[in-house]
Amino acid sequence: MSSADSVTGRASPPATAAPAPRRLGLALLVIATAQLMVVLDATIVNVALPHIQTALGFSGTGLEWVVNAYALTFGGLLLLGGRAGDILGRRRVFIAGVILFSAASLLGGFATTQAWLLGARALQGVGGAIVAPAALSLVSTTFPEGPPRNRAMGVYAAMSVGGASAGLLAGGLLTTYLSWRWVLFVNVPIGIAVALAAPAVLGKSARHPGRFDLPGAITGTLGLAALVYGLSSAATSPNGVSHWGDTKVIASLAAAVVLLASFAVIEARSRHALMPLRILRNRDRSGAYLIMLCVGTAMFGMFFFLTVFVQNVWGYSALKTGVAYLPMMAVVMAMAGLGAQLVPRIGARPLLIAGSAIGAGGLFWLSRIGEHSSYASGLLGPSLVAGAGLGMLFMPLTLVALSRVPERDAGLASSLLNTGQQVGGALGLAVLGTVAWTAVADSVRSQLTAAAARAGHPPAGGGSGQIPAVIYHHALATGFSRGFLVSAGIALLGLVVALVAIRVRRSDLTGAQVPGASLPAAEDAVPAGTSQPAA
Repeated sequence: MSSADSVTGRASPPATAAPAPRRLGLALLVIATAQLMVVLDATIVNVALPHIQTALGFSGTGLEWVVNAYALTFGGLLLLGGRAGDILGRRRVFIAGVILFSAASLLGGFATTQAWLLGARALQGVGGAIVAPAALSLVSTTFPEGPPRNRAMGVYAAMSVGGASAGLLAGGLLTTYLSWRWVLFVNVPIGIAVALAAPAVLGKSARHPGRFDLPGAITGTLGLAALVYGLSSAATSPNGVSHWGDTKVIASLAAAVVLLASFAVIEARSRHALMPLRILRNRDRSGAYLIMLCVGTAMFGMFFFLTVFVQNVWGYSALKTGVAYLPMMAVVMAMAGLGAQLVPRIGARPLLIAGSAIGAGGLFWLSRIGEHSSYASGLLGPSLVAGAGLGMLFMPLTLVALSRVPERDAGLASSLLNTGQQVGGALGLAVLGTVAWTAVADSVRSQLTAAAARAGHPPAGGGSGQIPAVIYHHALATGFSRGFLVSAGIALLGLVVALVAIRVRRSDLTGAQVPGASLPAAEDAVPAGTSQPAA
């Protein structure tokens, strides 16, 4: 009987119930591999961006959409993907998502035009939106709450966090020794192996009748896309022209307001809402989602701009860029594992506070980077500190978000956590990009003006191709430094949320029975004071 059904006294249909798989180790391997593939793809493309730009002729701002096309469909459709797992069965949906993701990767690897590649990246995001919530909810429903689930979540968190860093290294290796196309092709054999192994090692999950909230999915995803497009298009160009007053920027932001407001109205009135408000009534869970939003914002911006900086300013190759991230990757993995050990001993709140503070400190240190900085002080030291903080956060955030969630809402709860990371990443890349590129343009303009004053003639205009390298490199350092500083501020916002909102107890994360802790469906509300069995 599912957690929700144990509250209401209704029996689960025997046709959809199945015992948990006995080969838990193999089940975790399949789930973690799929999660690694999905998360890795969010960053593996970053290192190959200059090669993709050369091959397909992307502009500087257009290049961001190779990342955002994936992040937006991923983040925007995660809620629908999570609900699909609840309604259709998580194992079935998990396998379908893996197949779609692999097919989209194969399609993208053969891309010969910008539109072809962006379309394939968007389709990859759809597959990722199906796989990610199904994978996380399979962990929460396959492993019993307490130490077994905590250990499984530790592996899952390590894959989730380490996958972002591993993607940078893998992207460097594949781009250097094969081609940029292999950062997409590599997903195909992995996906095939996971899809073939999943039926043998994953048990069937219960199916809960319901309907899909397509209007909510459409308005929410399009609203986020319009918001990101408007923000990313508003950045000041290198010749000093501000685009905040452009028609496309105003129209995009206005459309975003209308679409997101429509999404809110639809969710408030729909009986089959994509994001029912009951899931947000738990203070700790809502706090975890907000912190993950901040983490996604800071992390995506850090990887994107740092990768562009070291290749364009320091002259790193794709492979050297990937290798430069190895120490950070090791720290992230180690801290994710340490978090799994510490949560049962000290609880989630101390780790969330410490991780947010350490991450903010590392990002602030990173904002001191310059064109003449050394690897040790400019990249290695700050990335180790930032990686330690970020790695410390993912495990407790995952446990807090899924603590005491009834089995029927496990897909929704897990998809909201992933949504926070992906939407935060897409919005963060747009906002930080606007801040960074505007600062770059201001720096270029001021340097050209100063140089012209010294030479006694008017400053030259034009884009980055007409700007002396020494001026443009200094401008990139100035602009990206400003972006990292804003990232540090966003990490501090996560610290404030952890201090104010998170009150979860250790017993809530170790399988203890807590009165009224679960979130039953609206139509199955539990009377006040009713004790809810552990999920």
